[in-house]
Amino acid sequence: MPKKTKAIKKTDQRAQKAWLKKVKPSVYAIEVKEPNKTILIVAEGQSEKLYFESFPVLTLTVEAIDLRGQSKLKLIETTEAILSNTDKSYDEVWCVFDMDIKRGEREFADFDNAISSGIAKGYKMAYSNDAFELWFYLHYNFTDQANHRQFYYRALSQFWTCNYEKVGKTYEFCLNIYERLKSDKNASQEEAINRAERLFLDQRHTEYHNQNPVTLVFELVKFLNAHSRD
Repeated sequence: MPKKTKAIKKTDQRAQKAWLKKVKPSVYAIEVKEPNKTILIVAEGQSEKLYFESFPVLTLTVEAIDLRGQSKLKLIETTEAILSNTDKSYDEVWCVFDMDIKRGEREFADFDNAISSGIAKGYKMAYSNDAFELWFYLHYNFTDQANHRQFYYRALSQFWTCNYEKVGKTYEFCLNIYERLKSDKNASQEEAINRAERLFLDQRHTEYHNQNPVTLVFELVKFLNAHSRD
């Protein structure tokens, strides 16, 4: 049964008893919370998409799209088309891609133009040169040599006791890369950030395609960490 309420005496009302006065809410009791941000990550590979989706973010909604098989500039154009054809609003848009494996004049121009175009549109650029795998490698070692991606494939195969070139792009493998790096006592995300930042600062005034090795993935990782529950 509902609890009975106590009748209010008219004598108490006239006397303005303290217990009848409404207490105003304290301004100190009001907790102001910043609303969750939503970001869009447009990547050119499954490895990137699944890796970033694995971050244990708490105050952030991450939507990641895999747009592999496109040129770098086309990736930027597709990103713009996605944004133009959705009712969703994103606080930030990140584009993640690396240098084309052919490494010719056409690929250099495509790489440079994509970065310039993305920046002009207000997107964040998390590009890598030569390969996205440089970011994983930096968890273990520093290098300032312009290595081909095969160098990183071989190194990751040794670090992870596998044939990375054969299994490293599979869904099951990519799904566990974040946890693999986190649980490996020989890997350090903090060191990877420091090493990647060092590489970028040393080359930031160089043409984009000549920045090698470089990976701006560290900037996206720092952003995700700032919204992480870890």
